[in-house]
Amino acid sequence: MEKMETSQKWKRIAMSFFGVIVTGFCIGAFQKANLGADPFTCFVTGIANMFHSTYSTFYIIVTGALLAGVLVIERHYIGIATLINLFFTGMAADFMKRILDGLFPAPGMAARAVMMLLGIFGTCFAASVYFTADLGVSAYDACSLIAANKYKMMAFRLCRIVSDSICVLTGLACHVTVGVGTIITALFMGPVVQWFNTNVSEPFLHGHQRTKST
Repeated sequence: MEKMETSQKWKRIAMSFFGVIVTGFCIGAFQKANLGADPFTCFVTGIANMFHSTYSTFYIIVTGALLAGVLVIERHYIGIATLINLFFTGMAADFMKRILDGLFPAPGMAARAVMMLLGIFGTCFAASVYFTADLGVSAYDACSLIAANKYKMMAFRLCRIVSDSICVLTGLACHVTVGVGTIITALFMGPVVQWFNTNVSEPFLHGHQRTKST
């Protein structure tokens, strides 16, 4: 039993690290595609524009505020994956962007569209993996999870659509350029993450038999 619990723990840690690294790679693909940032980036950029400040400054402020709220309301969402996210997502994104810059110095629209789609589905898959690992998520991701799981407002996929849509609308109101990648992510990330949860991540962590019986 103890051996099984240790194995489960290391599987969760590996899933957390994998999910965060893939998320970073996908951000790099989004950046190279240049067809619209994810909703949270739109939100932070819009708030920074309101105060005539920089993205990096308000990323720390907004994320810090959300993190404080999550710690008060449902702190179990903050864990090792949150720290992995904090320290490795940016490095993974920069690494992927450099790789893509070398492979595709001037990509055409078709290549950019492929990068965007890989970024969207890869981000959904990565989010599902580290959500399921349940060792902490980013402060923004925790907001939808708390609304869905603690307060039972609606299904996670709908909570995510609502939060992403608020972020996009805030960005638009603050004159942030929104692209097709932003719209697709805002409308479909929640449902796609939930599909990956049910069909990939939960069966991998718990085993097919247990998933089917629940």
